[in-house]
Amino acid sequence: MKVLWTLLKVAAALVLVIPVSLLMLGVVGTVLGLAIMLLRLAVIGLLAYGAFKLIARLLRGPAPRVEPRETQRLGTPSDPYYQAAMRELDRDMA
Repeated sequence: MKVLWTLLKVAAALVLVIPVSLLMLGVVGTVLGLAIMLLRLAVIGLLAYGAFKLIARLLRGPAPRVEPRETQRLGTPSDPYYQAAMRELDRDMA
């Protein structure tokens, strides 16, 4: 009798566990499938973005050279407050 009772408990547990596990397997499989699909979509989008940037750079040509202004070449600052401070220091030093 004890063996039959144990077999009945095992059968009842399996009746409950097997459908729940199949449902969980379906949910996990669906989530995993969606994750893989989104990863593929992200990779395709990244490749398309890179191809677009490459084609745009090839068609645009070289960037125009900008000649430095005279103040930048000589290294003199264009800040009027700095220039006023330097004149005041020169006046105080002399």
